Amino acid sequence: MQQPDAQDVRRHRLRAQRLWGRPADDAEAALRWLLAFQSQEYAYARWSLAQRTGGSARDSAAPIDAAIVSGTILRTHVLRPTWHFVHRSDLRWLMLLSAPRLKAGNTGRDRQLGLDETTVARSNELLAEAVADGRHRTRDELAARLTEAGLLEDDGVKLNGAPLRGQRLGHLVFHAEMDRILVSGTPRSADSGTVQQTYASFDERVPPLGTDLDRDAALAQLTARYFTSRGPASVKDCSDWSKLPQADIRRGLAAGGHDGLQRADADGMELWFSPAAGSGPSARAAANAGPRADLIQCYDEYVMGYTKTRGYLGGSAPAALSSAVPQHVLLLDGRMAGNWKHVLKPGLAELRLRPLRAFSPAEHEAVDHAVARYAAFLRRPLTLEQA
Repeated sequence: MQQPDAQDVRRHRLRAQRLWGRPADDAEAALRWLLAFQSQEYAYARWSLAQRTGGSARDSAAPIDAAIVSGTILRTHVLRPTWHFVHRSDLRWLMLLSAPRLKAGNTGRDRQLGLDETTVARSNELLAEAVADGRHRTRDELAARLTEAGLLEDDGVKLNGAPLRGQRLGHLVFHAEMDRILVSGTPRSADSGTVQQTYASFDERVPPLGTDLDRDAALAQLTARYFTSRGPASVKDCSDWSKLPQADIRRGLAAGGHDGLQRADADGMELWFSPAAGSGPSARAAANAGPRADLIQCYDEYVMGYTKTRGYLGGSAPAALSSAVPQHVLLLDGRMAGNWKHVLKPGLAELRLRPLRAFSPAEHEAVDHAVARYAAFLRRPLTLEQA
């Protein structure tokens, strides 16, 4: 792939990301392969992992839920920052790279919220005590502990139209994540039937590094795994994905992160990729097969893994939160062809699809197959409604 065209790039990315071709053995392997996976939309993020697995775990939420309960899959703030799924064996070294920049970028917001170093340090002490000895606490339980200590006043004050107390709580918890005090715990079922997320001790859930890892070695690992699982991609893509400077990405490549990678030029850009990640006999067969439809969430790594080269998607995603358009993305042969969302009802669900163009009969059949996969994931009857 010396000078790939747009179709080459899309097909290679789909296979490298395990959406096409050889799936991962299970959800843990899928996450390890992708390194970190945006999980802002929690329910849809579980689908993103399920659709990348094979065997009995294919399109199933149960193994993912089990891995989250056990702490093998963790959900925390890292990278950009937003919520991400991260495998427990990768979180500690990722935080070594990510946390300093995230904390530094938060200083202005801290001042706005009236949070100084002394307040953050005291909050960290209290939150560490709250989750000591294997206790897992909900956000409300952590808030109650901070309120008792006088760090969260419930005085009704608002900032930018939202309660100041909730904003301060969010940032105190964020600091505790960055300082490796808190990480996601075992979800807890509420009396209403909903599932509440909890927080646990970072050291309880995240194992120590097996070997000393200096910053160059960590950068090499990040770049190698990013370009292997998401290539062809640019240095700027990786920089925006990781929120590390482009100089750090190039430093990681120079430190060994380029091993097994090749470079190609496309549309005036330098792209890095792993030939092995997107090759094989089935790749050639897929090129001659009928249309392929995939329902992906709007924060799927096929979208969020790129910025500079996101245009290969062929559409604008994710849609703005204020937009009336459903945020999630329908792909046809790797190109954006519509938007979708699910609406859950007792015992059943609706999938509301907004196509961007007319579909051929073969494309309709491919969409029906993708919808059937999603129905299997939801484990309930699913009706398709097209706008």
